[in-house]
Amino acid sequence: MRELSDAERRDWLRLARTENVGPVTFDQLLQRFGTAGKALAALPELARRGGRAAGLKLPTDAQVDKELADGAALGARLIASCEPAFPQALAALDPPPPLIWTRGRVELLDRPCVAIVGARVASAAGQRFARGLAAELGQHTAHVIVSGLARGIDAAAHEGSLPTGTVAVLGGGVDDIYPPEHAGLYARIAEAGCLVSESEPGRAAVARDFPRRNRIISGLSRAVVVVEAELRSGSLITARLAAEQGREVLAVPGSPLDPRAKGTNDLIRQGAALCEGAEDVLRALEGLRGFREPERGGYTAGPTPDPDDTLRREVAALLSPTPVSRDEIVRATGAAAPAVFAALVELSLAGRCELLPGGMVAAG
Repeated sequence: MRELSDAERRDWLRLARTENVGPVTFDQLLQRFGTAGKALAALPELARRGGRAAGLKLPTDAQVDKELADGAALGARLIASCEPAFPQALAALDPPPPLIWTRGRVELLDRPCVAIVGARVASAAGQRFARGLAAELGQHTAHVIVSGLARGIDAAAHEGSLPTGTVAVLGGGVDDIYPPEHAGLYARIAEAGCLVSESEPGRAAVARDFPRRNRIISGLSRAVVVVEAELRSGSLITARLAAEQGREVLAVPGSPLDPRAKGTNDLIRQGAALCEGAEDVLRALEGLRGFREPERGGYTAGPTPDPDDTLRREVAALLSPTPVSRDEIVRATGAAAPAVFAALVELSLAGRCELLPGGMVAAG
């Protein structure tokens, strides 16, 4: 791991904010070209090869300047995934978010963390449980509690862990206070805890931002506890992401007569550990082998063959709205994996496919 220079940080920020460049594409581009600057220079040609007729939208120098100035005005810090200050647990994701904005006590991000998430319209009992669990994990085991600053369970978890360490991951920018009535809670977390966002300062969260937020919540944490959740909820998405990331998943059981217990009861049915208190969380963590050590000290450009038009067309024809493994695309084409991955990056830049975490890909 190494600190980026000011020029490199600007290149990383510009590449990360480029249209159609998500964490997977960013990671692939750095592996292919070695530096963000070289990747930026190659983007227009790569997008053209992928079939994009119009020019690719790259952030201007003025936009990069504004984001950096806005962050500085907040007292926020921009950290790249290759830098020593980037949270180790988050760096171990495949791939991690390229950059995060942080505000507050950034050192909390490298302490052992447990996420507590659940329903926005939570019961009084559920909120009391979340508040008490967060307080007990912080007071007696020094765990930092991670949640999403939403109404209900999230807010209760933050309240319970403010004295010992809490982290709020936001869907919008690091200054996006949502819901508005949490302005006071936000201010206390900024002072005593830590706020984290993958988005630029000043951005208000929209629906597509919350899956990325949930991925960071689970990525920072050794375990995710779901207190209340209906069968279709963002909390269950966070639990699924946690399982995919190798984190422990626990759920608090509830009455079958309460719709808010259906999601948690179903998680237990699917193999999540039952949680009735801090002892259950600690018991689950005893069996956790630990995180893979991140190897993100820098990128070295490897030999990547340029895919030809025939391979690009073949790869594009194999894609559908249903996500499949990139390895399946490689097997179907019979071509070398680096060439297929390069073709997928070009199609992604052209907006014709979507590269997803976990090695999955779908038509754009």
